[in-house]
Amino acid sequence: MRNDDANANTLKVMSPTDPKQKARADVRKAQGDFEREQKQLQQQRAKSRARRRERFARAQKAGLSLRDIAEETDLHPTRVREILRDD
Repeated sequence: MRNDDANANTLKVMSPTDPKQKARADVRKAQGDFEREQKQLQQQRAKSRARRRERFARAQKAGLSLRDIAEETDLHPTRVREILRDD
């Protein structure tokens, strides 16, 4: 009987209908989703920063000063300079 009880417990743990197993699978999926979404956000953020840097550089080439760009964007001129350097 002891072996049957041990096997029953083992089977219960491995059963896909076991609430704990479902919860474990759910938290693994949630973590995987979170990590994937964070990576996508980082990629989007990097692209957005690059586009902003390009536009600021074009504005500077068109004759706007750092101060002019800063006034248009409500940023400090030092921050504009940082963005143009490499963010």
